[in-house]
Amino acid sequence: MSQAGHHSLLTQDHGASTIGRRASARLRLAIPARFVSVAATQACILLDVSRSGARIALARPVPCRQSGYVAVGLLELFGVVVREERAGADKGRGGINAVAFDEPISEADVLAIRRYAEDFELRERHALRDQVRRWVAGES
Repeated sequence: MSQAGHHSLLTQDHGASTIGRRASARLRLAIPARFVSVAATQACILLDVSRSGARIALARPVPCRQSGYVAVGLLELFGVVVREERAGADKGRGGINAVAFDEPISEADVLAIRRYAEDFELRERHALRDQVRRWVAGES
């Protein structure tokens, strides 16, 4: 799909009166990020992002109404936790937080996150291939 095709996917804004519809299209991901708040800084996985918010998986989900920012690549996306989902009854298994951004991020920022995710996957694939080559060659 062309860059223009992705652009149209990210600009599907629906009126607030549309019931059951998101205000902004989601970009589904699974890339490392950080959630930084006054209480702690945690590694997390950025599950998806839209212009209005993101979902992150954390070892220790933070309570609702906690302010902070999601750091991904060079971006810092400020917002507040609006939903907390724990994994099962066991509180030690992690969970998911939904973060609503203080201000909608630009389409350019969403596309920059997409490029970062694509580059991350490519770097990981190359690193794995290099590790396998070293193992086959008998190197560390």
